[in-house]
Amino acid sequence: MPVFYKNEQIGLRRVDFWISDVVCVEIKAVSNLEDVHLAQALNYLESSNKEVGLLINFGSKSLQFKRLQKRDKK
Repeated sequence: MPVFYKNEQIGLRRVDFWISDVVCVEIKAVSNLEDVHLAQALNYLESSNKEVGLLINFGSKSLQFKRLQKRDKK
């Protein structure tokens, strides 16, 4: 996924999965989800101009997941 700044492409991001080009899915395998993981997934939403994402962690004792929704800019 290209990343733009002031209408100029400055880099690329790699999202784990896209579902129907609507939902961004980020997969982790860590002992516990941290703020940095949430920030990364939210950044993907912002960069892709999509509204909904999922952050899923398979690395903890039980499955962790968060449904993400892009915040409106005010």
